[in-house]
Amino acid sequence: MIEIDIRLRRPGFTLEAAFAAPDAGITALFGRSGAGKTTIIQAVAGVVRPDGGRIVVKGEVYFDAAARIDLPIERRRVGYVFQDSRLFPHLSVEGNLRYGERRSRLALKPIGFAAVVDLLGIGHLLGRRPHSLSGGERQRVAIGRALLSQPRLLLMDEPLAALDEARKAEILPYLERLRDAMGLPILYVSHAVDEVLRLADVVVALRDGRPLAIGPVADVMSRPEILPVIGRFDVGTLLECVVSRHDGDYALSTLSFAGGELRVPQVAMPIGSAVRARVRARDVALALARPEGVSVSNLLAARIEAVRQQEGPYADIELVVGEVRLAATVTRESVDRLTLRPGLAVWAMVKSVAVESRSPDFGEPG
Repeated sequence: MIEIDIRLRRPGFTLEAAFAAPDAGITALFGRSGAGKTTIIQAVAGVVRPDGGRIVVKGEVYFDAAARIDLPIERRRVGYVFQDSRLFPHLSVEGNLRYGERRSRLALKPIGFAAVVDLLGIGHLLGRRPHSLSGGERQRVAIGRALLSQPRLLLMDEPLAALDEARKAEILPYLERLRDAMGLPILYVSHAVDEVLRLADVVVALRDGRPLAIGPVADVMSRPEILPVIGRFDVGTLLECVVSRHDGDYALSTLSFAGGELRVPQVAMPIGSAVRARVRARDVALALARPEGVSVSNLLAARIEAVRQQEGPYADIELVVGEVRLAATVTRESVDRLTLRPGLAVWAMVKSVAVESRSPDFGEPG
């Protein structure tokens, strides 16, 4: 377990954050610029010294203000990946990787050179210099260098922020492989909703130096209280699904979840694959009776759990669909016109679904 409880004050900014992260997988520190995300991982790394609190990584105390413990950076065994790769330009890719390997003081190195090269798909790059690499390739090498330092914990500070969409798409599957294969705890800083939804297991949503919500990604990213962080455009629900069948004639796939089924454009994953389906609240319309003669194919029987009136034209509706909750955004005029209220049975029309993979090794549809 990673235990973080830190307090830090700077002119115009106060950070007070306490949370626990699991021993493996990705814990995303999510929020807008200035929320305190990078300051937290800098404190874990030992670059920033908190005014108070305690940091414990897998039972070892890195920092304890009361006990006057502040472990030096070189003894903390953290790997740090920055927004820019910060590779040594005079060294080859292999030279940069070997530099990370030499930084480790461990006699036995559980993370091997060949395994990292294979994991990140950089074997064909070993003889090249950083200037000849794409942005995504440079970041993969930077991640490899951090891994070969044999870290107890990996810190990633918006590693995709400097990449264009094509390069992000190139590196995301490797980050998934890293998450699934290495068994390392990873603190991942990001303000990008899509990255967090695809990669994270746990989310700490931050605003103005304080956590707004902490918990599993599907739970946190669906909570109404993180609206100030995520923005009304992106608020919605994340559903844990399984690919249940493919329809080759219409190029569609069916995803099963605890509340029913969703039909989506065909996904290149075998039947039985676990996927995450993201449904934005603005893509959910409501009807009092089952709609007939509509083009929307995803119709879900639901019950209204809560109606939250907002300033301006909108209202947030919390629905229960089977065993899961689903968010919808409608106008306040629609709430009054349809007399929407808690306990009312309705039909949810899901107009659009985004599918996020949970594994990079998809294969072909089965």
